[in-house]
Amino acid sequence: MISIVVIIVIILFIGGGLWIWPLVASFLGLSSVTDKSSALKHIGQLMNTYDILPVEVESAFHSSNSHSLAVNTRSKGDIAKVLFAYLGAIFILAGMGTYIGMFWDDMGSTMRVLVTLGVGYFLFIVLISALHEGKFSGLILPLTLASAFMMSSGWFVLIHEVYPQLDNWRGAVLFVFSIMALHQGILFSKYRRTVLVFTALCFMYGFLYVAFEMLDVTVAYIAIVLGSSVFLLGSALEKTPYRVLAEPALLIGAGYFNAGLFDRMAAFTSISWASLLTGICVAFTAYGIHKAGRYPRLIAIGYFVGSAMAYGGLFDLIHNTAIELLYLFVTAAVLYICVAIQSRVLLLTTVIAMLSFIGYFSEKYFTNVLGWPVTLILIGIIFLGVGVGAVALKVKERI
Repeated sequence: MISIVVIIVIILFIGGGLWIWPLVASFLGLSSVTDKSSALKHIGQLMNTYDILPVEVESAFHSSNSHSLAVNTRSKGDIAKVLFAYLGAIFILAGMGTYIGMFWDDMGSTMRVLVTLGVGYFLFIVLISALHEGKFSGLILPLTLASAFMMSSGWFVLIHEVYPQLDNWRGAVLFVFSIMALHQGILFSKYRRTVLVFTALCFMYGFLYVAFEMLDVTVAYIAIVLGSSVFLLGSALEKTPYRVLAEPALLIGAGYFNAGLFDRMAAFTSISWASLLTGICVAFTAYGIHKAGRYPRLIAIGYFVGSAMAYGGLFDLIHNTAIELLYLFVTAAVLYICVAIQSRVLLLTTVIAMLSFIGYFSEKYFTNVLGWPVTLILIGIIFLGVGVGAVALKVKERI
């Protein structure tokens, strides 16, 4: 029975990936290309994000046909070579992982270090050879990640085998992360690869986090400091050849910073105030990125999370008070902003918030009163009429 349920879930997930999720993404604004004008707008955002010049677009357009011909003429021998190389690497890693898992308890200290740290440095040497030769660009990413994982794991195994009674895990993490950051940094200074920037930054920020913890800094303040640092780093990466890391860095930095900010404001005020203020901060961050014409996915996430937090916090603060109708006026004002900045994500959360409040208000004050739903329908008809009249007036002015 469980297996049948799992199969059904997998089928639904795959089917949803084919048609449901694209529809949801289009509605939320994650994929805003629906016609020629929106396609041109999306192209403009991509050009701003990656600093692409119109001349480069024209050159890429003219060379696309010749490139497709070159791809189609790729020999079957090259395809088979790459295929068998990937299959060989997968089976080698699977065999190594199975061997380590099966015989770990029977190994001595030296053997445990060899199968982890030794393998890690072997992969590291292969990585250096591939970088130096420059012929196997497709292997650089998996080799970098695999060597970094095996080397860091091996260093932890070595420390545990040499100092089995050591209970200062933070000191061990600081040592291993500093060694790994040094490895990746030296390699990056020589070969300038994006994946080396990523691994070096991961180990560096891991080192900083543990160092702050050892200094007894509160987790919220660590989040604020490191989050703002990662956000600024993402802004700086936009102007470098490694700008592909800018978008995830901005997302992680903004999320981490606002998480720390939420924790501190909740400690000093209340969760409702923290949710309202943090939501406003997130929404304004998304608006800043929106004005810059970059990263539509970050804009959608920022508007969704920020507005949801702000609406939830505001409702908690003013419901069951004399000014609870203020909520309806706030959502109406934000509705105008949605139309002005053309954000479907913000429109979605605003409509949900407004309808939820109307439902709450109706249930509280107008239960079983026939005139109230009729009044709401009439108000809706009036607003529709005003909207149609405004559109007609605008058309006449253009004429």
